[in-house]
Amino acid sequence: MKALRIGIVVSLVFFCMCVGSAVYAQKEGGKIGYVDLSRLFDEYHKTKDYDKVLEAEHKKYEEDSKAKIEKIRDEQGKLALLQEDKKAALEGEVEAMKAELLEFDRQKKTDLTKDRNEKIREILLEIEKIVSNFAEQNNYSIILNDRVLIYGHPSYDLTEDVLKSLNVEKPKK
Repeated sequence: MKALRIGIVVSLVFFCMCVGSAVYAQKEGGKIGYVDLSRLFDEYHKTKDYDKVLEAEHKKYEEDSKAKIEKIRDEQGKLALLQEDKKAALEGEVEAMKAELLEFDRQKKTDLTKDRNEKIREILLEIEKIVSNFAEQNNYSIILNDRVLIYGHPSYDLTEDVLKSLNVEKPKK
């Protein structure tokens, strides 16, 4: 009987210690929150600025590509009017121009994709740094990406607060 009482007392003390340490951890910076990383990325001023740059680069690429296509079409239009001996030489030039256009397209798409991926990585690292600073300044132990959550109570959503921190340094125009 005495051993049973000791076991109950030890269990009760252990339970109180577990509950007490959890409450202490919560009070001592155990705050948890989550952010909508997609929204942070999309609404970050640097993302919007880069989208404009990328759009301009893509427009320039399309203009260059259209100019090359028009030149090929013009040369192909001349083929029907030429004599056989000159026709063969021009066909060779047209084929070379087509190959050059394909290489131009491939290289430009590769370059644009590489630049885009590097910039996305750079922006995501900046967002991660700002979220980390936000967590430290506001005493959060954990901030999760909402994509790993099955459910998160809206009171734990820090997206709006972090977004304000992200866009604080937005240059004034």
